[in-house]
Amino acid sequence: MAKKLKALAGSVTDNQLAATVRESAQQIWLAGLGAYAKAQEEGGKVFDALVREGESLQARTRQAADEKIAEVADKTAGTWGKLEQVFEERVARAVATLGMPTRKDVEKLSKRVAELSELVELLAAEKAAQEKPAKAPAKPRAARKAAAPAAEAPAPAPAKPVAKAKPAVKPVAAEAAPAAEAGKADDTATAA
Repeated sequence: MAKKLKALAGSVTDNQLAATVRESAQQIWLAGLGAYAKAQEEGGKVFDALVREGESLQARTRQAADEKIAEVADKTAGTWGKLEQVFEERVARAVATLGMPTRKDVEKLSKRVAELSELVELLAAEKAAQEKPAKAPAKPRAARKAAAPAAEAPAPAPAKPVAKAKPAVKPVAAEAAPAAEAGKADDTATAA
């Protein structure tokens, strides 16, 4: 454009030069207005394109953040699991040091107490069954008359059964008790 002006300036008069300058200024003005109109038209499109790009970027960053959060959560869950295990082990050692029974110990003892209670009941039932036949045999009349004053006196309470510590002893004691009572019955019969 400057060359055009110089070329015109050399050959043209002042009026023509002024007209050419006006025409060039007019063209510059119109180019500016055109650029402004174009920017205004394209501005909406550019804005929409920027919004779409922003949404896309936000979705990608959100996905990346969610993945990182999931990784951290997995690591912390494993760490919490290890921490919980260490805590339980230390508490168990402290309880063992203090001599406190554990849940398993209490359950085992409860089961043993239940077994021993059943054993005591069984022994008591066996003893009661053995005492009944010993009282059942008929005594001669003379023995009955002699026993009548003794019968009026209150009978001593039966002895409480004693639990045996070893179950292997139980069958031997059960066999020995009837034999001992039979021997006592023979002694009382001969004494009468």
